[in-house]
Amino acid sequence: MLIDYIVLIAIVALSTLIARMFGGGARTAGSSAETAGFMIAIMIAVLDLGVLAGLTGKTIGKWTTGLRVQRPDGAEPGVGRAMLRHFVGYPLSFLTLGFGFLLAALTTRGRALHDLIAGTVVVRE
Repeated sequence: MLIDYIVLIAIVALSTLIARMFGGGARTAGSSAETAGFMIAIMIAVLDLGVLAGLTGKTIGKWTTGLRVQRPDGAEPGVGRAMLRHFVGYPLSFLTLGFGFLLAALTTRGRALHDLIAGTVVVRE
């Protein structure tokens, strides 16, 4: 998860740096660069965390660490489950002050709250 978010933050940071380089009288060019960066980061997030994870079971971060998300029966999670896991489950895991992540240490298969919500499990390849 950390690697995925670092990629997204790097996109936003780069667009902010580009916007600041235009600074001064070119406010519209600067704000356009920032807006473009945010829009690209949102598109990459949906593609990486939703579509890629749903079709292959791997995000960029999971791919680099040798992990994959799958359904308990071993099938690919599907785009809907991946979207549910990342865009509903993760925020709920954070909103419970991290208890949603701690739950992984307490369950037999290591499933966190977002995995229980989406009906997925993370496995090492």
